Amino acid sequence: MAGGTGVVGVHVVAVARERGHRVEVLARSTGADLTTGAGLAERLAGVDAVLDTTSTRAQKRSEAEAFFGAVTEHLLAAEAEAGVGHHLALSIVGIDDVPSGYYHGKRHQERLVTEGGVPWTILRATQFHEFAEQALDFVRLGRFSVVPRMLSQPVAAREVAEALVDLVEAGPSGRVPDLAGPERHDMVDLARRVSRARGLGRRVVPVRVPGAWGRGFRSGALCPTTDGPRGRTTFEQWLVG
Repeated sequence: MAGGTGVVGVHVVAVARERGHRVEVLARSTGADLTTGAGLAERLAGVDAVLDTTSTRAQKRSEAEAFFGAVTEHLLAAEAEAGVGHHLALSIVGIDDVPSGYYHGKRHQERLVTEGGVPWTILRATQFHEFAEQALDFVRLGRFSVVPRMLSQPVAAREVAEALVDLVEAGPSGRVPDLAGPERHDMVDLARRVSRARGLGRRVVPVRVPGAWGRGFRSGALCPTTDGPRGRTTFEQWLVG
């Protein structure tokens, strides 16, 4: 499990263990460095599948591609050496239509997975419900949080984790249908609701991100355009849960 300490990763570890699977978390704290490949071979001995939910704060294209490229190449090489039969990567709905540096990195990751020698599965999901609270920290000016206008169809991280473990159990499946939440929302509204519910006292200032990137955000390019699985938990249920 690469990215086992992240927003979705912690849920993946919990779900997999609840179903009786043995989980090896690949992290520096467990002796594996994903960006250099150090320690991966030892940690993958006897492993049947590797699930990658890693992420980075990098927004520049060069930095995002370097991160996802290094992690994916090292994982695939170690998996091939260890005889791992399944590589599963979590990606993002709509990354083909929004020219973000981070999304360029995710597309690079997908290319490496599909062109690699390890049988694979890729699941694209929409933003998680937790994204709204993260957005409050994107740009902070005193008590004000600058949040981009963005149409999203957020999904519960726990439900993404359940879907990922289902796919691990199903075996290599290629690119599977996109997973999204049950409702569409404006991220500015969700950020305000989180601030009120959590008592954070943030004053949300909406901003229209310029250029093609911003147009993609506002147009709903990050929402699914085809039928596929939908999460059950609404944002409001997650917020009060």
